[in-house]
Amino acid sequence: MRQFIRKITSLFSSSSDEPSSQNNQAPLILSRDEHGLSRQDIEHSALDVLYGFKRAGYEAHLVGGCVRDLLLGLEPKDFDIVTSAEPDQVKMVFKHRCRLIGRRFRLAHVRFGRTVIEVATFRGSSENKTQTNRQDRFGRNGKYSGAAHEVDDTGRVVRDNVYGTIEEDVWRRDFTINALYYNIKDFSIIDYTGGLDDIEKGQLRLIGDPETRYREDPVRMIRAIRFAAKLGFNIEEKTEKPIFELAPLLLDVSHARMFEEVLKLFHSGVAVQVFEKLRHYGLFEHLFPQTERVLSEEQNGFPRMLVIEALKSTDKRIREGKSVNPSFLFSALLWEPMLQRRAEYLEEGLPKQEALYAAADDVIGEQIKCTAIPKRFTAQIREIWSFQYRLPNRYGDRAVKLREHVRFRAAYDFLGIRAVAGETDLQEVFDWWTEYQEKNPVEQVVFANALKRPERKKRPRKNRNFYRKRSQLARHNDSE
Repeated sequence: MRQFIRKITSLFSSSSDEPSSQNNQAPLILSRDEHGLSRQDIEHSALDVLYGFKRAGYEAHLVGGCVRDLLLGLEPKDFDIVTSAEPDQVKMVFKHRCRLIGRRFRLAHVRFGRTVIEVATFRGSSENKTQTNRQDRFGRNGKYSGAAHEVDDTGRVVRDNVYGTIEEDVWRRDFTINALYYNIKDFSIIDYTGGLDDIEKGQLRLIGDPETRYREDPVRMIRAIRFAAKLGFNIEEKTEKPIFELAPLLLDVSHARMFEEVLKLFHSGVAVQVFEKLRHYGLFEHLFPQTERVLSEEQNGFPRMLVIEALKSTDKRIREGKSVNPSFLFSALLWEPMLQRRAEYLEEGLPKQEALYAAADDVIGEQIKCTAIPKRFTAQIREIWSFQYRLPNRYGDRAVKLREHVRFRAAYDFLGIRAVAGETDLQEVFDWWTEYQEKNPVEQVVFANALKRPERKKRPRKNRNFYRKRSQLARHNDSE
C-alpha cells in the first residue's frame, strides 16, 4: 500500500513540496482498485449510516482519522461521517436513532445500541465571517441552523454553522492526513490537500496558515501533539513553529472541553510520548501548571519518575485492553503538588488528616481552573490519596476492611507506582498487599494477624495537679 501511495502521490506533488492553493487544486481520486481500504474493515453501523444517506439521495463520506488509520493498517477508534444533508435533514433520515447536539458546531449522533456514529454537514467557506443572511441563519430548508461563522477578538471560532460542499469542507479540516474522504457511491478515496503524500512522508501538516488555524481553535495544538505521538509522525516545520508562541491560548478554551482533551491525550496508548512532547512545546504548563512547577524543581529524577511510571502503567493497561480511570491519572499528576501543600499545612500545626484534606481541596480547586474535573472523579482522587496513608496500617481486621473498599485497587496500584518511582520504603507494604490478595479469606486473616504491630509511642501521662493548675490558669485569664 505504501509503495502504491508513493507512486501516486509523486505524480500529484512532484513539482513542489508546498501545499497547493485551494483555488486551483484538483483532487486526487483513488478508485476502488487503487487503494487497500475494504468495507469489511468498516464498522457495520457506519456502513448503515452511509447507505442510509445514499438511499435518501444525499452525498455521504467517511472522513478523518478512520480513513487515515485504515490506510495505515490501524484499527480506527471511531468512524466519522460527513454529508450534504443538513442536521434537520439527518434527523429526518434516521428519526428516533438521531440526536442533534452542539452549538458551536452543529452535529448529529446516530445511535445503534451503544455504538454512536457522529455525522457532520459539509462546512462552508470561512472567508465570509460576517454572513447573516437568511440562508446562513435558517439553512436551505428554512429551518434555524444557528448563526454563521463567528470569531472573537483573538481569532477563535465561537460558532461555525455555515454549510457548503465537499470542495469547501475540505479546507475547514485541520490536518491534511485527516482530510481524506471515502465515497460510499463508488468506494473511492478523495484527497484535496496532499494527505496521502503526508502519510507517505510521515509528517503532520496543518491545512492553511498555521497561526490563523491555531487562533481559530487552540485545541489544534494539542491535537497535533496527540497525532504526532500516536502515529510516530514528525510535525512539519511551519505547523510546528507557532506552537511555542501560541501555547497560552489554551487558557481561553472551555475547561470542560480541556478535560476531555486531556483524557484523549493521556489515554491514547502513548501517554509517555505525549507527556514529553507537551513539555517540549511548552503546552503542559497550561494544562497542569502546579505539576509543571514541581517538575522544574525535581531532584534525582523524582517526582518526574512518578508521573512517567503512572503514564507507563496507563499505556500498558490500554494495550492489554483493560479499563482506565481518569481519577488515577489526575491522582498521579497532582500528587506532588498535594504533598507540598500538605507539608505547609503541617508546619502551620494542622493535624495530619486535616492537612491532607485541606491540601487536596487547594490543589484540586486550582487544577479545575485549567481542566474541569467532574465531582465523581475529584471524590475518587481524594480517596486514592487518603488510602496512601491507610494502607500501611493493615493489622488485624483492618486489612479486610481496606481490601473490601471500592477504591482499594486503584490505591494499591498507585502505591505500587510510588514504590517503583523511587519511594523504596513503600516496597515492603506493597509486597505485603500483593501476597495478601493471593491468599484465600482464611489465610488472609492468619496472615494479617501474624503481622507484628509497631510499638506506639506512649504519651507522658499528666497527673491530676497538671489539669487542675491548667483549669485554674484558664479561669484566671478569663477573669482578667
